[in-house]
Amino acid sequence: MTKVQLPKRVVRFAITSVVLFILAVFLTIIPSTFAKQIQTNSPNGFHIQTNKPPAATPHQLLEQGEALYQAGRFTEAVNVLQQAVRSYQQQSNNLAQAAALTNLSLVYQQLGSWKEAYATIGNSLNLLGWDERNQKLNVNNPKSELLEILAQTLNIQGELQLAQGQTDASLQTSQQAEQIWKKLNDNAGVTRSRINQAQALRVAGFYRRSLDILNEVSQQLISQPDSIVKVTALRSLGNVLQQLGELEKSQKNLQQSLEIAQRLQLPLEISLTEFSLGNTARSLSNIKDAIAHYQNATKIAPNSLAKVQALINQLSLLVENERITEAKSLIPTIQSQLPNLPTNQAGIYARINFAQTLTTIGNKKDIAEILATSIQEAKIIGDERAESYALGSLGEVYEQNQQLQEAQDLTQQALFLAEKIDASDIAYRLEWQLGRLLKAQGNIEAAISAYDAAVTTLQSLRSDLVAVNREVQFNFRDRIEPLYRQSVELILQEKGQGKPDLDKARQRIEALQLAELDNFFREACLSNQFVVLDKVVDRNNPNTAIFYPIILDNYLEIIIKLPKQPLIHKTSQVNRQQVEQVITKIRETIVEPDANLQLQAASQQLYNWLIKPVETNLKNSKVNTLVFIPDGLLRNIPMSVLYDGREYLVQKYSVVISPGLQLFTPKPLEQKKLNALAGGLSQPPKNEKFAPLPNVLVELKLIQESGVSTTTLLDKNFTSENLGKTINAQPFKVVHLATHGQFSSKAKDTFILAADGRINVSELDSLLKSREQKLTEPVELLVLSACETAAGDNRATLGLAGVALRAGARSTLASLWQIGDNSTALFIEEFYRQVVTGKTTAQALRFAQLKLLESNEYNRPMYWAPYVLVGNWL
Repeated sequence: MTKVQLPKRVVRFAITSVVLFILAVFLTIIPSTFAKQIQTNSPNGFHIQTNKPPAATPHQLLEQGEALYQAGRFTEAVNVLQQAVRSYQQQSNNLAQAAALTNLSLVYQQLGSWKEAYATIGNSLNLLGWDERNQKLNVNNPKSELLEILAQTLNIQGELQLAQGQTDASLQTSQQAEQIWKKLNDNAGVTRSRINQAQALRVAGFYRRSLDILNEVSQQLISQPDSIVKVTALRSLGNVLQQLGELEKSQKNLQQSLEIAQRLQLPLEISLTEFSLGNTARSLSNIKDAIAHYQNATKIAPNSLAKVQALINQLSLLVENERITEAKSLIPTIQSQLPNLPTNQAGIYARINFAQTLTTIGNKKDIAEILATSIQEAKIIGDERAESYALGSLGEVYEQNQQLQEAQDLTQQALFLAEKIDASDIAYRLEWQLGRLLKAQGNIEAAISAYDAAVTTLQSLRSDLVAVNREVQFNFRDRIEPLYRQSVELILQEKGQGKPDLDKARQRIEALQLAELDNFFREACLSNQFVVLDKVVDRNNPNTAIFYPIILDNYLEIIIKLPKQPLIHKTSQVNRQQVEQVITKIRETIVEPDANLQLQAASQQLYNWLIKPVETNLKNSKVNTLVFIPDGLLRNIPMSVLYDGREYLVQKYSVVISPGLQLFTPKPLEQKKLNALAGGLSQPPKNEKFAPLPNVLVELKLIQESGVSTTTLLDKNFTSENLGKTINAQPFKVVHLATHGQFSSKAKDTFILAADGRINVSELDSLLKSREQKLTEPVELLVLSACETAAGDNRATLGLAGVALRAGARSTLASLWQIGDNSTALFIEEFYRQVVTGKTTAQALRFAQLKLLESNEYNRPMYWAPYVLVGNWL
């Protein structure tokens, strides 16, 4: 690869996936004079006067400039508008001159003449008496005409700042404009300023704040007539919803935006909205529609930038779907358009995205040259964020080409910029990239430090990061999970004569699991009422061992905590693919009645990896309870089914699952006066495709007959409203729900069924939280006796962990797949009988499972193995 020489390279991080969203700057040309005359919105937001003053030569020049602007003849438009500026200057008409200068600035933006754009809008603000440094107007008792021109000038200045990547300045300028519009009681002006603020917040990564503004604006525009403002607001809202994963809502708003733009015959707006619709269709995995939208956007695009952006996204989508021949046919067209791109943030990102897409099908030298151009253009406009993206991308290209020192230099320069502008969302990826490079060069200690920094930075971003849809902006499995796993692998490498820091490795993988739950709920999940598991074992439960298996690319690591002993670890030399194949085999055969031999073979293999290396340790420590904190696909199987060649694990130990190293303040379940809220649904709602559960009534009666005082909500009485009211009425120790339910890797698809429909995990969380506000004691045990994991969802048990965490119960007992109604009733009867007689929840679970295992009818694992206890086992 030919090395690209960069003058004084200073750049930043690499975007590893195509940036799907552009800076669709809202263009607004302001009125040409201060006279209070009726204004109309012309096709692309270029505002003109409808009343022409007699012999108003400067005004006619502005009209001519507007026509040239709409035709994309920007150089000619500049000449005409300059004449208008001179004419107003000769007339000493400062207000009209200021308006003409601002219009001229907007045309300069289209040409990428940023120095001239800033200079002309600066001159306009000076003429209006605006103090740029102190952000105030130095005019006493200003007339409304002046304020109106000032507000529109500030709007356009804010858009100029946004196009240059100056998001903070853009936000502040748009807020100033909003205040002036409010003084003028101009709702349309306020709306334009609010949209600009939302766009700045979106570019800066504050998606929720942007969404709040756009929702408010859209509601206000519902009753308003069609306008470019309405088109832009709906498109901006659709873009933010897409980034937040609300894809159906995104599509709806974008379609409305498109229809209005088509009615108003606005080519640029149509193109931009078609582009956004393509992005949303892509996120919905509707490839055919996505390509159609991108093609429509390309055809109607009135400028090179809009055309190239649509072509690049079409290219990346074709590459992603391995349609390489079609993809390559687009490359010459895109390359021919690159010289015509404006020197602004959107143009720079277009180049970077093109280069990133070419990494799989293009020439490395071409890629490096495109990125080098992006770096220089970012420097020209002073956009350090775009410069950092481009530098980091180039560093990644060098990394792939094994030019490690050059890659490291670029990455460190990029990181310097990211830290300078406090861009944590970029910095964590740069630190990760630096860690990979240091590891590749054999500098393990420095690599660990870089990975540590990346994880720390990423965790500081939790609340912002998780608000973004994992499949669009942050693909969790590709862009976050590998960081943690690579970090753990480095930590576990022994350094010299020393030993790996096992606690740090545990904490690191724990952080990954917490990040997964954050990603599941799209909000940070933490409770200050949690205690560390190690302390529970050492102080309260000296017969318990904690197993922390970690699946790495090339081996399986097991960290074990034995009572009152330091951590130990064992390594099985088996790669991720082998481990996951065995886990998948267990999950597939465990529900097959005639596959016991295959199940036992796979279960024994996993037993040999996880348990056999520490059998002696467990025996010597007199351990009777095993707590697993499962990693990855291990969460999909019940650990009780592990097989040593003679017995299943449940025949030797009580087996418990914990979502992490911390536990919600554990304490034994009080057997005295044990009371339960028992809800059940034997006949699912008609619109749900679930089978009836005829034994629900029997199950609930068996709970009562075991000696537990019960309050029952059955069938039509088992509604979300009744559940909420009843659960708040008294401090139930147990909440038992005998109804269909599903665990999924998506929070919206994790639910239980009530007579009035689905209660998803967030709604269940709200019901139990409202209880916590009235009653001080949490639910001790939540039982979900007829749930299952979503079919085909390898990460579905995230839903179970999410329910366990958010329900606020100390323990959650649930089933991982559908089992026979009769065996469930038998299991539940024995479980509660054991609890009432003084057994811990873990012991009660084990005895209930053994009851089925030792019976003739239900001795196969498919009947007794699905039940798992998550959380407190005391």
